[in-house]
Amino acid sequence: MAKLFFYYSTMNAGKSTSLLQAAHNYDERGMTTLLFTLSDPQKPEIPIRIASRIGIGKDATGFGPTTDFWSICTTAKPTPDCVLIDEAQFLSQIQVRQLARLVDEANIPVMCYGLRTDFRGDLFPGSTALLAWADTLNELKTICLCGRKATMVVRVAKDGSVEREGAQIEIGGNNRYVPLCRKHFSQSVNTGVCAGWRPG
Repeated sequence: MAKLFFYYSTMNAGKSTSLLQAAHNYDERGMTTLLFTLSDPQKPEIPIRIASRIGIGKDATGFGPTTDFWSICTTAKPTPDCVLIDEAQFLSQIQVRQLARLVDEANIPVMCYGLRTDFRGDLFPGSTALLAWADTLNELKTICLCGRKATMVVRVAKDGSVEREGAQIEIGGNNRYVPLCRKHFSQSVNTGVCAGWRPG
């Protein structure tokens, strides 16, 4: 029986790597997958690829605010055996419900991978909907600079100062985000300095 899965974490926990491994497992068995990731609205002509920090990657279809997952996935030929979504925190509530419908009515498993919270410690809209609608929730773990489990992320400016305001969505710039435990997240936000940040 198909399920809607949400694999969530902070930055640098291996979400894309896990997604690509799942896609590879389906490929090995001769099954069809549809992969989606957030498209860059400033550069829609650039081909989309899901890439992992360990150097593996796979072509994907870009999604944006108007993407209709139900329509795309139910008319695809061949019908996908699984749908995999990277950057799932950027889904809308309507899109999460479309994915749930794929599971419930088309019996297609959907695996979503994304961040739970943004650099301010607030839930992303897509993550909020997935936490409510997913059948299975799985936390992928990474560590803070102190060795504890990282559950939060801060965004830093070029000088290493912690950003407290700004757009929730920023395409690229992954080296500006630092995964931290709640204690060091709070310290960093309160002092404006992130001890775990290294220029890169």
